[in-house]
Amino acid sequence: MNIHEYQAKELFAKHGLAVAPGAAASTSEGIHEALAQLPDGELVVKAQIHAGGRGKGTFSDGFQGGVKLAANKQEAKELAEKMLGNTLVTKQTGSEGKQVNTVYFTEASSISKEYYLAILMDRATSQPVIIASTEGGVDIETVAEETPEKIIKINIDPLLGVQPYQARQVAFGLDFDGDQVKQMIKLLGGLYDVFWEKDCSMVEINPLITTGEGNILCLDAKVNFDSNALYRQKDILELRDLTEEDPKEVEASKYDLNYIALDGNIACMVNGAGLAMATMDIIKHFGGSPANFLDVGGGAKEEQVTAAFEIILSDPAVKGVLVNIFGGIMQCDVIAKGIVAAARNVNIEVPLVVRLEGTNVEAGKQILAESGLAITSADSLSDAAQKIVNEVG
Repeated sequence: MNIHEYQAKELFAKHGLAVAPGAAASTSEGIHEALAQLPDGELVVKAQIHAGGRGKGTFSDGFQGGVKLAANKQEAKELAEKMLGNTLVTKQTGSEGKQVNTVYFTEASSISKEYYLAILMDRATSQPVIIASTEGGVDIETVAEETPEKIIKINIDPLLGVQPYQARQVAFGLDFDGDQVKQMIKLLGGLYDVFWEKDCSMVEINPLITTGEGNILCLDAKVNFDSNALYRQKDILELRDLTEEDPKEVEASKYDLNYIALDGNIACMVNGAGLAMATMDIIKHFGGSPANFLDVGGGAKEEQVTAAFEIILSDPAVKGVLVNIFGGIMQCDVIAKGIVAAARNVNIEVPLVVRLEGTNVEAGKQILAESGLAITSADSLSDAAQKIVNEVG
């Protein structure tokens, strides 16, 4: 789950991180109220969408840039009105873009230098890792590829948290000295508190800046949360903006289904993330294109399977469905009954191929065969993939 920049900065401020004063608005009336909270002078106006590249983006009416510098409040108001309700297209949104439902005003900062700072999970060590660089305000992936020597990487022992010597390593690596080292120690401590206490998968500041006065400030912020831990982060869950998410993904979450929309035409329903990846790979291998990633989990009930069918069939691009289930804890005959019941509840007008494997697999296949429904059974994953690809054509 993601939150907007202004929400991330509010979270940072609660944990003692230095951020520029700001205010958000979601309506024309709210623009006036937000600007009233800020002092006169230069302001930055930022479109709030869950996508990067806003500054270089283009609105559907041709207006350029989702991040603008305004000389005064009147100009800030005019810029915000051009953004609010408009659709912004960036390199991360795709050609359809995203509608801007909130704008964020912040005081303009005197930038001396820009840096990059983030904490995320390192899969190789199963530990949090600090990533920092003197090259901020740009894509960190480009820095890592072209000038990897400019990347600072420090693993954190989760039992100990960020230690002062590690914060000093980061500060010295970014060429800070004097009071800035103390500021960095405090900032990193607060940033790690956000990461750890709020079950984040990533916290990112890009850019982190130094001002003309020598202060360190979080200029832009991005926070991702572990969706599996949201049950214990009620305050974070309240920040979820459903308008930023695919409606099908929102519906799937209501039934504890893991669903991600893709751009193919063969829908996939599986139990297990690993099996889902393998299923999508083999569909591609045989010349097909997956329309989604949908994991019903290990203990899916009929209601969930029915909801899964309804969700994947709501995508007009879907021309066929492949169900690939391994019956481990849940037996294949039970799974087959659920598939048959769900198929009867949902009007399936596209080819349906089902591959079952595991406990009571023969009984499960018999249930499918005797259902009277247009269900094609497969004996293996490759067999299933070939059949659905051939059916879809």
